Amino acid sequence: MRLQEFWARLDDQFGAMRAQSVARDHVFADLGGRTAADAIEAGVPVRKVWLAVCEAYDVPAKER
Repeated sequence: MRLQEFWARLDDQFGAMRAQSVARDHVFADLGGRTAADAIEAGVPVRKVWLAVCEAYDVPAKER
């Protein structure tokens, strides 16, 4: 998954305003206690970050 696709999916799932909050404010245990933005910056694969967001917010399997 490319970074651009991650942001597009996040926007589609949560809306542009909430997507930014999800990425920058929510701390995910699956990402080692980091936000999605911090995890991506630290080099965690974008697909792994997306799946952590999906798990935390119960995104339907077909949209993962």
